[in-house]
Amino acid sequence: MLLGLLLICVGWHTMPGGAEVVTSFEETCPRFFFRETPPRIGLTPAHLVRICQRYRNQYRYATMYDRPNYIPLYSAYIYNPGKAKRPQNWMVEPQLVHLSLQPEMTSEKDLLKKHITRAELRESQAVLQDYKNLIDYNRGHLNPNSHQSDPDAKKSTFTLTNIVPQYAKLNSISWKKYEQQTMQSSSQGCKETFAVVGAVPGNNYVAGGRVNKPSHLWSAACCYIDNNHIRSWAIIARNDEDVVEHLTLGQLEEKLAELYQQNGISLFHSDCPRH
Repeated sequence: MLLGLLLICVGWHTMPGGAEVVTSFEETCPRFFFRETPPRIGLTPAHLVRICQRYRNQYRYATMYDRPNYIPLYSAYIYNPGKAKRPQNWMVEPQLVHLSLQPEMTSEKDLLKKHITRAELRESQAVLQDYKNLIDYNRGHLNPNSHQSDPDAKKSTFTLTNIVPQYAKLNSISWKKYEQQTMQSSSQGCKETFAVVGAVPGNNYVAGGRVNKPSHLWSAACCYIDNNHIRSWAIIARNDEDVVEHLTLGQLEEKLAELYQQNGISLFHSDCPRH
């Protein structure tokens, strides 16, 4: 398993706080995590970047981005589904190109007007061209637009920092069933449901060897009912077949510890039940 990843608990110290690319989720956009506690996955070296995904001057969700692999490691968000129209236009993250650029996501076309080159954009993150002409794979959201309520929140999920190459049949059948049916039924009675959806980097690539094709995709949720009642659930799927395995949160954390080759992983605050 490819493990060219940075220690999540430490941060990318050259990044300023308060912008979209940040040094600390806890300081900038903590509300997307249950009990304001980001995942602890503890991985090894290279360039993970924290992004508080910002659109129309609001933080919408949080993403840990694996820059060398051009995919997100995970996105964390509050589940709040709505029926607004599905967006069409894709965006990119300017501050992955250079910190002096705007802190809000924008289109490739608009960003290229800011005196940067296409090569600079391609070096910093995945671009639309990377997802063209894929065979058996397509753009798989970690934070899906269907889990957001209003048009702007849905549009914010259409950034290339929130997607991975996902097995197309999985994306359209079993994973979609989980997103649209299981999440809805499991969150009945919840006052607030926190989700973390992630990818395990694999050994294969698309786009001429540029963009990593994850070996597995996973999703976990922690649902707050009241102080005495909190529930959780989780799934994992190989990214080359249309099968979703339903797990407890604790089982998923154990499986991810094996896949990421770590001693232990915590996706949510300890108050969230593991069984």
